[in-house]
Amino acid sequence: MAEVNEFGLLARLLRYPEHGYGRESEQCAAFFTGHCPQVGAYLGGFFEQTRSLSLEDLQTLYTATFDLNPVCSLELGWHLFGENYERGELMVKMRAELRRHGIEESGELPDHLTHALDLLGRMEREDAAAFAGACLFPAMDKMRAAIEGKSNPFESVLIAANQLLELRHPRTEAETPTMQTAFSILN
Repeated sequence: MAEVNEFGLLARLLRYPEHGYGRESEQCAAFFTGHCPQVGAYLGGFFEQTRSLSLEDLQTLYTATFDLNPVCSLELGWHLFGENYERGELMVKMRAELRRHGIEESGELPDHLTHALDLLGRMEREDAAAFAGACLFPAMDKMRAAIEGKSNPFESVLIAANQLLELRHPRTEAETPTMQTAFSILN
């Protein structure tokens, strides 16, 4: 059996909901419940909160949560660099890494969390840990803070992603990542 890209699997729940999204969220929750209960508990909660929503309602919720709310945008570069030049540089490097790891881009920008999670699951362990520390943890901390306590089911998915990151690539007490750190990881 091929090894499952846990981060890629989780990334599916942070994509714009399309037909079959409910089934995917149920399967994802079931997988993690069996393989990583700490993460599965949050995804099970997400599935329970969203199972009765129509696709149109899920799409509206997703758009309101991530697309119309810049403080909870799923674009890493926005949280790390704002609209500065460095964000563009990050996107160029992300695009190159996506290609190098055989990840097809969606309609989202290269620095979108779905791309970053899928990429993380395909990187060498040491590079993945450095990428998580320099880019994912700082950006996701801001995303989670923006959604915290708002009774939004997508909060559970962001918490689940953070839990998985903590389990697979624990945070270190290193200094705050710099632009150079992020860029050196993404050759």
